[in-house]
Amino acid sequence: INAEYGVSPRGAGWTFGQGKTEEWNHTNGLTLTARAHQLVMEGFQWTHDNKLITLFSAPNYSYRCGNQAAIMRANDSNIETLKAGIIVFDAAVRPNDGPTMGRRTPDYFL
Repeated sequence: INAEYGVSPRGAGWTFGQGKTEEWNHTNGLTLTARAHQLVMEGFQWTHDNKLITLFSAPNYSYRCGNQAAIMRANDSNIETLKAGIIVFDAAVRPNDGPTMGRRTPDYFL
């Protein structure tokens, strides 16, 4: 592993910088990489000059995170169309559930 990668603070996977995103996109003829399975409190997050988007589709993850979720409709590669195609949603209210948690990134995910 070189200096542009780092061990995830959770110890489960790797972190990487904008340079690696640009290299990946260039090598694969892409303008955008979409990734998932990383908790994002607002459901989605654009990074690396809009060359990388993280989508997280599990609202209120593990019934304790209080996060929103998002999905993205991808009809073409126009960045503005993609931004307009992001749908954010909250967890469904379940009968007999107590109050929902506030929005705070759980320490486990930092």
